[in-house]
Amino acid sequence: MATYVTADLHGEYDKFIKLLEDINFKDEDTLYIIGDVIDRGPHPIKLLRKLMSMPNVICMVGNHELMGLEVLELLNTEITEDSINNLDANMTNNLITWQINGSKTTINEFYKLSPEERQDVIDFIRDFEVYVKLEVAGQKYLLVHAGLGNYSPDKDIEDYSLYELLWMRADYNQKYFDDVYVISGHTPTQTIEDNSRPGYIYRKNNHIAIDCGACFSEGRLAALCLDTGKEYYVD
Repeated sequence: MATYVTADLHGEYDKFIKLLEDINFKDEDTLYIIGDVIDRGPHPIKLLRKLMSMPNVICMVGNHELMGLEVLELLNTEITEDSINNLDANMTNNLITWQINGSKTTINEFYKLSPEERQDVIDFIRDFEVYVKLEVAGQKYLLVHAGLGNYSPDKDIEDYSLYELLWMRADYNQKYFDDVYVISGHTPTQTIEDNSRPGYIYRKNNHIAIDCGACFSEGRLAALCLDTGKEYYVD
């Protein structure tokens, strides 16, 4: 029985399947995916539907799921003159923001599903966790997509907004907790200034950043085994 963590799959279905092979993922193992399953890559919906068939995979919400969920619900309703007229400024802004951030592949695959299959996908995303606390081999971890924005030692995790947890990037120069490792995605490790291994898992001040830019041409999909500390990569 082993516990693995990965993040920011971004529609890279083939890389995900190869990752499962590389870690020899078994039914008794557990895999946490720390957000951003959808968008950018070629097969986000195919990837979601694969995850829907895997009860030992726990998915967490990322900013891309947060952007897309309301729009996907709109796309699964009958488009009428009334529904168009009822679009408010917030929904219009959501559409534009999501388009800018790589929604095309998600929408294209979503439209190929039946209405019932679309609803199943929506319901699945709605059940994603916002954060996860766990302990493996005596070590405590906090899993969250982006980080703890506006961090304060006086704030409980429940006091953070979705924006702070899913959009605001982690401050790797600040140790949030002495006895808890914070594992996050969202920030490709290629973009971390003092990272001596850009594109690989980054560790500093009890932070573990595991978004290694899977959807980019020189990026890779990364996973970490929490039981052994072993890192896995698929280019």
